[in-house]
Amino acid sequence: MTDGPNAGRERRLADAPALPVVVALALMVVWGGTPLFSKLAAAQIDPLLVGILRTVLAGCLALPLALVTRQPLPADARGKQLLAFSGFAAFVAFPLMYTVGQHTTSALHGALILATLPVFTSLFGTLIERRRISRTWMVGCAIALASEAVVIVWRTGGSTEGTSLTGDLIVLASSAVCALGYVAGARLSQRGYPSVPTTLWGVSLSAVLVLPLMAWTLARTGVPDAGPTAWGSLLVLAFLTSVLGYIAWYWALAKGGISRIASIQFTQPLFGIALAAVVLGERPAPVTAVAAVGILLGAWLVLRAGAR
Repeated sequence: MTDGPNAGRERRLADAPALPVVVALALMVVWGGTPLFSKLAAAQIDPLLVGILRTVLAGCLALPLALVTRQPLPADARGKQLLAFSGFAAFVAFPLMYTVGQHTTSALHGALILATLPVFTSLFGTLIERRRISRTWMVGCAIALASEAVVIVWRTGGSTEGTSLTGDLIVLASSAVCALGYVAGARLSQRGYPSVPTTLWGVSLSAVLVLPLMAWTLARTGVPDAGPTAWGSLLVLAFLTSVLGYIAWYWALAKGGISRIASIQFTQPLFGIALAAVVLGERPAPVTAVAAVGILLGAWLVLRAGAR
């Protein structure tokens, strides 16, 4: 019997099963370092400007890619609305809110708060689509959110040095906003619009939107006199996390299998905590460490229940 094209594709994937996993793990290191890179950039550049430049610089890469590869825009009005909202939430509201919040809290707290992003995404998606929820899903949400509350509210030594309740709450709000953008992007994908143009056009349109805000901020603060560490961190946030990161993530999901690769996302906060400890010397207090386990356990239960 002659093998079909799908069989040939499966054989090629089987020949290099580790590559999507390696790409996904490398991406988790980059995404896990988002709190660290944000703090390093905002240490020498105004936090609001960091969020703005992150989107504008990402747009400088995304727009040429979208034009060269001739990525189409959604054909219908509803698709355009979803694209606009997903782009605004993920590439305007999130980076601005997150960078400002992360500037006033620890990188360790930022990493743990971002760990609930898949929980918020599942929660909002369930509410919008009115899906039936399981007991496992409810237990996972309760554990993750309760553990998140412990991280934010519990103020003791060790892990809370350099943190603030206001900063933690702003980071938490930015995670919720980003999750809404993810849900809008997923709804767009369900309508048949691919994920790559969703990312490229979302970043490009968002960059155009914040250009007036960038001009106003630069007129107010002037061009930042920052060192290579701050500018390098900003470039990582703009190019690796906002554009190339999403493209690599979608590629890994497609080539390695959604269920298999999605589970790797649970390593992201672990990399974030490790980087905060190594680079910034931040150490979690015992209560924070226990709460971190609760967040990861709750997120795992939520995604496990949603995968059924």
